[in-house]
Amino acid sequence: MESLSEAVDGPGPNDLLRRVAAAADLCLKPHRHAVVISSGGPELISPGAEAESGEEECTLRLLCRRADGERAERDDIELEIYRSGEDLHLMLSWPEQTDQPMLWHGHHPVWMDGDSGQRCERPADGAALEALARRLRALLSPDR
Repeated sequence: MESLSEAVDGPGPNDLLRRVAAAADLCLKPHRHAVVISSGGPELISPGAEAESGEEECTLRLLCRRADGERAERDDIELEIYRSGEDLHLMLSWPEQTDQPMLWHGHHPVWMDGDSGQRCERPADGAALEALARRLRALLSPDR
C-alpha cells in the first residue's frame, strides 16, 4: 500500500479522496459516498510534511447517498484529520445531527458530547463510524 504522500504526489489528491470514499462505502453500507475537501489540503497531513504552524490539518466532507442514489445529507460525515507530533488524529462527526456525539480517534476511540466536550457513551450506530476511523488510520498511516 502506498503512503499518503505517495498517494498525494502520485496520481494526486483525488486518489486519496477516492480511497477515503471507498473506506466509507465499505464501513457504512448500504450508503455510497463522495468526498470533498472542506479546508486544508491532504498534503499537509502526510508524514514529514513541512507545514506552517496551524496548517497541519485537513477537513473532508463525506457526502452520503442512499443505495438508490438519493442524497442523504443527514448522514454526511465531517472528517478532520490532523497530526500532533508524529501521531495522527481523526475527528468524525455528523454535522447535520448536532444531537449526536462526535468521535475522536487517536490510539483508541473516544466519544464526546459536541456541546460540552465531555466523554460519553458510544451511540447505537457508532460501531460503524469507529470501524471507518480504524480503516482511515490504517490508510493514512500505512507504516504503523
